[in-house]
Amino acid sequence: TLALAQRDIKRSLAYSTMSQLGYMMLALGMGSYQAALFHLITHAYSKALLFLGSGSVIHSMEPLVGYSPDKSQNMVLMGGLKKYVPITRTTFLCGTLSLCGIPPLACFWSKDEILSNSWLYSPLFGIIASFTAGLTAFYMFRIYLLTFDGYLRVHFQNYSSTKEGSLYSISLWGKSISKGVNRDFVLSTMKSGVSFFSQNIPKIPANTRNKIGSFSTPFGAKKTFVYPHETGNTMLFPLLILLLFTLFIGSIGIHFDNGVKDNRILELTILSKWLTPSINLFQENSNSSINSYEFLTNAISSVSLAIFGLFIAYIFYGSAYSFFQNLNFQNSLVKKNPKKSFLDEVKKKIYSWSYNRGYIDFFYTRVFILGIRRLAELTHFFDKGVIDGIINGVGLAGFCIGE
Repeated sequence: TLALAQRDIKRSLAYSTMSQLGYMMLALGMGSYQAALFHLITHAYSKALLFLGSGSVIHSMEPLVGYSPDKSQNMVLMGGLKKYVPITRTTFLCGTLSLCGIPPLACFWSKDEILSNSWLYSPLFGIIASFTAGLTAFYMFRIYLLTFDGYLRVHFQNYSSTKEGSLYSISLWGKSISKGVNRDFVLSTMKSGVSFFSQNIPKIPANTRNKIGSFSTPFGAKKTFVYPHETGNTMLFPLLILLLFTLFIGSIGIHFDNGVKDNRILELTILSKWLTPSINLFQENSNSSINSYEFLTNAISSVSLAIFGLFIAYIFYGSAYSFFQNLNFQNSLVKKNPKKSFLDEVKKKIYSWSYNRGYIDFFYTRVFILGIRRLAELTHFFDKGVIDGIINGVGLAGFCIGE
């Protein structure tokens, strides 16, 4: 959940890694060691592809915003990069879909195996793992949409792109700053229905939903016409290599029927041959092996969760000009919903909690840092005022008596 509202692209991917490590620990806890190692391998290639892709994006943004991580890694200033970095965009999309669990990409095979084992082990574990799978698809596709979908937001002008046009000011997180917004233009990104993202909502044509408020950048009204560009071959070649592994590394864990042994289907994988000396407690204790029909059923379930997460992410972060965003039926439901303000407050609280990383840093600062600092100040006062005071007082008294 900490990746839901982060605007730093690398930080979002890092929190996603924490979630996938949770999948591995879940598999280890259930005794499904092969599934845990399998997901470690598939996730390693997919996440390496995503991190290298984010580095390519950061390099492409640095000529526009300067060599500042707060700006070059900020997804708020990105958008529309698919036109400028098509190779990076394609590889990043494949890595995103892999991590979401879309077949036949690598992480689908390992994540589906963990989900299947979790449901067999405990329905509670299955519910938690399934919810996490949908959540992963949501925030991973959010990263992709904010980075590559829509329009470049770092120096956005009016729709006519004239030099006389005023800068379109955008702020998806926090306070908004007015920059002479073109009121007739609808920008793609996050909807203003989530009150956490914006406070001042520009007027938008009646047949479309409100998308965002204003977008504030530290560049003022300075006109710039620099655009991102694809990174060099030094990064593109490793991206393509990682893409190949992301596409095909999942084959090492695909189950193949190899006859019948003791009234059970004997299934082997390339990975299981490598792990022959190891003991998979979960498979040893299971009463039946997963056949092709059960695998297909489980796969449909896991893919449905991933598609649902992608769908929800597209609702919130998709382009303002898409067919889905301008459906009159959907807009009428949003406008007539009496609980919309309540839902907006709930979204605001969730995003605020996620953006502030669960207030862990706030708690750590207030309890430990300030507590230790005040204890140090109290100790310093006691040492100087009491201990040294007594010693100095005794010495002064002896001096006075001697006089």
